[in-house]
Amino acid sequence: MSRSLKKGPYTDPKLLKKIAGLKPENAKVIKTWSRSSVISPEMVGFTFGVHNGKEHLNVYVVENMVGHRLGEFSPTKKFISHGGKMAKDQAKGGK
Repeated sequence: MSRSLKKGPYTDPKLLKKIAGLKPENAKVIKTWSRSSVISPEMVGFTFGVHNGKEHLNVYVVENMVGHRLGEFSPTKKFISHGGKMAKDQAKGGK
């Protein structure tokens, strides 16, 4: 559910402060724990290190990401695989 139009989108003030005087060309990876921040047009071109609970994953922001949240591009769960006899046979290359 989106935030009310009266309040506007939420972006962490610390995050905006970090990118305030920087140019995307010569900026390093900006680490952040604020997964709930909405990507604004000022963030396009920057690379953010978004924390997924274990490590920071690099997220390069492009124009199509505006309006989404940073956490959407940094998955917190890693799919290993389903187990079972059928999966083992497929891994071997059998029927």
